[in-house]
Amino acid sequence: MESIAAKIKEALKRNETIVIAGECEVNYSGRVEAELPIGERLLLIKADKAFLVHQPEGHQPINYMRSESKHQINVEEGNIVIRSQNLANKDFMKVIIKKVHFYQSKKLEDGQKIRVVGTEKDMSEMIYKNPELISKDFKPLSMEEHTKYGFIDVFGHDKEGNIVIIECKRFRADLSAVTQLRRYVEKIATAKGIGLEKVRGIIAAPKITANAKQMLEDWGYSFVAVNPPASYEKYDKNQKTLGNWE
Repeated sequence: MESIAAKIKEALKRNETIVIAGECEVNYSGRVEAELPIGERLLLIKADKAFLVHQPEGHQPINYMRSESKHQINVEEGNIVIRSQNLANKDFMKVIIKKVHFYQSKKLEDGQKIRVVGTEKDMSEMIYKNPELISKDFKPLSMEEHTKYGFIDVFGHDKEGNIVIIECKRFRADLSAVTQLRRYVEKIATAKGIGLEKVRGIIAAPKITANAKQMLEDWGYSFVAVNPPASYEKYDKNQKTLGNWE
């Protein structure tokens, strides 16, 4: 325990990421008052001094200290004791490690930012640049059109001079998508002083639920099956989207 405690101290000084698996108990005071009896857990201290306590199951930590916390390491009665505090957030945590299964630390470098692809904005841009995905006579005028009623994903007109409003959904469109589309159609018709028949509403999505499709047709709107951009489709081949799960 003395040697591992010394390694933790040195790793903290070097801003390394520290991973410890073992038996521990946790006492926390801050957002709530919490006591966690002894159990086998995964402890993770990141380079920014965030401290997370994970149980063997689940993706969220059972308890944590936020970034810029301070950690004091001691060996008391044969146990490693980590006392953490974050005075700015009034958080305090004490972890008593009674047995260590494994320990590892390493300085990790990662300056990258996550790039999210396949968003509804990506779909809007794809349709704007490739209007034939909707129909041969669709002429887009703008995307992410900001109105006082909200953002219209793609706004344009057809060869008959009708206004076309397209609502994009990257997964399966449901009833809420239809009601949102109807709200845009009605508000635009009122604002332009034209009849509802002069405003076409279209939902573009990979799929649509049966009841949403029925409502769409009842209101005189239409559905066009459009998959997300290719970068998302490539990912989607290997993993189900949320829309595939019942």
